[in-house]
Amino acid sequence: QVQLVESGGGLVQPGGSLRLSCAASGSISRIRAMGWFRQGPGKEREFVGRITWLFGSTTYADSVKGRFTISKENANAKNTVYLQMESLKPEDTAVYYCAAQMTVDGYNYWGQGTQVTVSS
Repeated sequence: QVQLVESGGGLVQPGGSLRLSCAASGSISRIRAMGWFRQGPGKEREFVGRITWLFGSTTYADSVKGRFTISKENANAKNTVYLQMESLKPEDTAVYYCAAQMTVDGYNYWGQGTQVTVSS
């Protein structure tokens, strides 16, 4: 099993920045990739981006490409994935979740989510 704990959410003004963290513990060696998802008010959960655990290759949704950056630290007993968010817009308001992909067919473990609110 893998446990995921997100942190770093909060209230930010439009155009501002925020960095989310996702600390992973448990069966770390079996992680294939880590993903970030979000669910805005009245919306379905959507994919934000992902990073492969071994090589750090990233993929982003078109809506955040060029504004969000995913990175990771998985050395020296620190297993954390980050979501750096820049130029935030009100439509980025959502609960953000990180998830661990252990198998090829989906994400198997999810964090509890952290609220991001973009408002003036």
